[in-house]
Amino acid sequence: MEDSTLIYLIALTTIYRYRLRILREMLYRYAIDEAWEKTDEIGKKEALETAKREIDFIHQHQISTYYYKDDTYPYRLRECPDAPILLYGKGPLPFNTGKIISIVGTRSATDRGKELTRQLVLDLAQRVPDLCVVSGLAYGIDVASHRAALEAGIPTIIIPGHGLDRIYPALHREIAVAALGKGGLLTEYPSGTIPDRQNFVARDRIIAGLADAVVIVESKERGGSLITAHMAQDYNRDLFAFPGRPTDENSQGCNALIREQCAGLIQSANDIIYTMQWATEQQPQNTQTEMEDLAENLDETEQKLIKILRTEEDGIHINNLTLETGLPYQQVCSTLMMLEMKGWAKSLPGGIYRALK
Repeated sequence: MEDSTLIYLIALTTIYRYRLRILREMLYRYAIDEAWEKTDEIGKKEALETAKREIDFIHQHQISTYYYKDDTYPYRLRECPDAPILLYGKGPLPFNTGKIISIVGTRSATDRGKELTRQLVLDLAQRVPDLCVVSGLAYGIDVASHRAALEAGIPTIIIPGHGLDRIYPALHREIAVAALGKGGLLTEYPSGTIPDRQNFVARDRIIAGLADAVVIVESKERGGSLITAHMAQDYNRDLFAFPGRPTDENSQGCNALIREQCAGLIQSANDIIYTMQWATEQQPQNTQTEMEDLAENLDETEQKLIKILRTEEDGIHINNLTLETGLPYQQVCSTLMMLEMKGWAKSLPGGIYRALK
């Protein structure tokens, strides 16, 4: 985008910072320069001066910009109704290639949580080609996921809650710099934006929207990562959570997501790979004979449901499953949950289920 147009776009996002819905409607109807002309004069002069300084910062630090109508914009994020209109990025940022998994969790992570994160990323990186890990660089699970991605030699994208003129927390600057090699930093905030709390809440929608799947490793009952989890639900992203003991404070949020059937229970990378149907480099697809042999390990009710699910490529509603099998609704629900946990079935929005094997 030419600077002459970009400066108006930056100025518009400054004026409509808390009214992005209105700006989106304007940009749907008008070109950027036309939208600028139709904007009230109040605040335009100051916004234009701010935009000029931002243009200088962009050139000085080799920042890339991504307008939501451009082909270079993250296509997964564009699907989200509240996607940022303009993004600022630093680094190669492979958000339009390969598979993306967002991993978040509590800032006060346990050693168990950090090791679960590390092992998950290392296992996925070894088996899933072109994988990229997204998180927010916060203490605990976030930074553990970035570290694991760097250890595995795969791209990792950091989504900060501030402008690209700083790193927060500063202690993680080394991680952020290392991420620039294959991944980078991506934010909706221009330089000069400080890391206010509300910015981190808003940036969670980017973490969720960029991903094919979102994983919550550890979360307290009212943990901030649950915001990302619910946004992932809103965007119809696959959501996973590691279970924990009922007495573990850091597992309360994850256990609740699983109990309420908001997130799929996972214990390893295998569970994600099977559910997402990601082809792997090490493991070829199972043959029909192998699949039949595996099915023998299911109980009679599970086999009955899988047989029906396999006949419906686009999935089948749980009520229709209940009618076809003649089984009690609660039994069908519990059996489907077990099939999900075993990686045989997947729940879709609207009570639809389909077979994965």
